[in-house]
Amino acid sequence: MTTGLLQLPSGRLVRGRGLRHPLPPGQQPTFALYLLGRQPEPVAWDSRWVRWPDFRLPSDRAAAGEALREAWRRAETERVEVACGGGRGRTGTALACLAVLDGVPGHEAVAYVREHYSRHAVETPWQRRFVARFQ
Repeated sequence: MTTGLLQLPSGRLVRGRGLRHPLPPGQQPTFALYLLGRQPEPVAWDSRWVRWPDFRLPSDRAAAGEALREAWRRAETERVEVACGGGRGRTGTALACLAVLDGVPGHEAVAYVREHYSRHAVETPWQRRFVARFQ
């Protein structure tokens, strides 16, 4: 099984990872959502950047919501990756938001991602609140 792969209740698969770690072996993503405080280096696949400083929330929450909805839609038929520096806080928060889009209630989404992706996912209280209120 692919490292960092999260299966959502619908069956959609999304890989979460930390960009400080090497790209895992196997197939490359066809779309990636990068959650960083500064623009990432170019990649060989289609990608989107959301300005999201470490341990914080997205700088533009409306744009982040739009990007998350795009990632969720594309995960139905494409290999989607969501990544930040370490692959836990911002990535976990984004994965929990994707779980909400997939039908997991907001108040259960963090627990879902911690169980199925990483027990360290979603690092701050404001990230947990962001997920609980995400629609």
